[in-house]
Amino acid sequence: MVGNEFDAEDIMQELSIKIWKRREQFRELENKEAWCMTVARNMAIDKIRAGKKREYIDVSTAYDLSDDDKNPYEKLASNDTMAMLQKWMAKLPENQRSCLHLREIESMTYKEIAETCDMSLEQVKSNIFRARHILKEMLTKSVMKQRSML
Repeated sequence: MVGNEFDAEDIMQELSIKIWKRREQFRELENKEAWCMTVARNMAIDKIRAGKKREYIDVSTAYDLSDDDKNPYEKLASNDTMAMLQKWMAKLPENQRSCLHLREIESMTYKEIAETCDMSLEQVKSNIFRARHILKEMLTKSVMKQRSML
């Protein structure tokens, strides 16, 4: 969410300190993972709002997409597509971007996303549906534009 590894590491370190300082309360939590994800998400949003660069996760590094059988042209095309998806995701509204990131990159369930983002299950599904729809439209327009150039 914050766009670079160093800020993400800072957030995780701050989260660890919070857990340590509140370790007695932390032991009593029912869903520790959801609490950690919520706190980390809020810290990331705070860091973004504090005026840090608005960069987002490099989607190509979130998945292991390397394939030794690809030729250089296929690799270039794949990298270009991932870079475009990254830019398009950055343009999505915050709720849609967060929900889609948690679902597709973090592989969280809809229920976990709802707990983490403090949303209803219907809101999560709606945000993910809309985000996917917007990305699909952007991809379609891009493909049509490329075809018209040929």
